[in-house]
Amino acid sequence: MESSPDDVKGILGPNERVELYIKEKIYRPRINIDSVIITNERIILRHPHALGMKKDYIDYNYQDIVNVILKRGFTRSSLRCTLRLGGDPLSLDDLPNSEAQKAYGIIRENLVRYQSPFTPTAPGAASTRGGASTGIPPPISCRSCGAPLLVGQKFCGNCGRPI
Repeated sequence: MESSPDDVKGILGPNERVELYIKEKIYRPRINIDSVIITNERIILRHPHALGMKKDYIDYNYQDIVNVILKRGFTRSSLRCTLRLGGDPLSLDDLPNSEAQKAYGIIRENLVRYQSPFTPTAPGAASTRGGASTGIPPPISCRSCGAPLLVGQKFCGNCGRPI
């Protein structure tokens, strides 16, 4: 795997690190090479133009991605990321199979890390990350042995005492 270009290192956040850098496969001489940079916080598409003097960057945060799909072929694969706000999905095509599988694993891992599970909240209740008010009652435990209890349980499954 190649190290990422210096211009990409300049746009990374303080705690952001490059996990995978994929260069576009080209079959003819070309100056401008598109690339995909997958970090621990986002996916960055890099598109140089004007003989490499100018570069465009498009980034997608993991919080904006709902799902990722890997379509594997014999030698090349494609990744399709479904976006939360609809529209056209992020499509990464013609990736070598090994790099596509690595990218899929990294993206899937980061989706789990950055997306909170669906938690129903009461109307008007503030839903925040980090444990403030989530609308879910705190877990109940047995007063005598401390074992966790389910809602509606009348006897402790660990010690057998009534709740």
